[in-house]
Amino acid sequence: MAMQAPSLLRAPATPAADRPAALRSPFSAPWSVRLPAPARRRVARAATAARITMRTASKQTYICRDCGYIYNERTPFEKQPDKYFCPVCGAPKRRFKPYEPAVSKNANATDVRKARKEQLKKDEAIGQALPIAIVVGVIALAGLYFYLNSAYN
Repeated sequence: MAMQAPSLLRAPATPAADRPAALRSPFSAPWSVRLPAPARRRVARAATAARITMRTASKQTYICRDCGYIYNERTPFEKQPDKYFCPVCGAPKRRFKPYEPAVSKNANATDVRKARKEQLKKDEAIGQALPIAIVVGVIALAGLYFYLNSAYN
């Protein structure tokens, strides 16, 4: 028996549809058996499986402090860029605040928006006057303290 020099052998002449052509190295024995590729498993899905959605049950609405415009678009307000501005008055994004009451379909009608704007101005006026009232109250208590100390000593 004469030894032949190792060479790259071609795949056996079988139809390509049966199995892919394989390269053989000179180190593989001619009697080695090529194992078939592992079959891919298919995961069976139940027909009634629940779908996972990314929607939230309630979406937060925001209101413009300057004109009363309510932002209730599909895109969440937090995902709007910092350069977002009010489409009615042009106020920047930082002038919007969360809005709690339920939003109706005509929320951005002119007369409804003007009424909301007046209510917002009243709320902000009370908020701005509160620190002044606290200071006046502290001064009044201090004056009462000194008056009572001087009257009863």
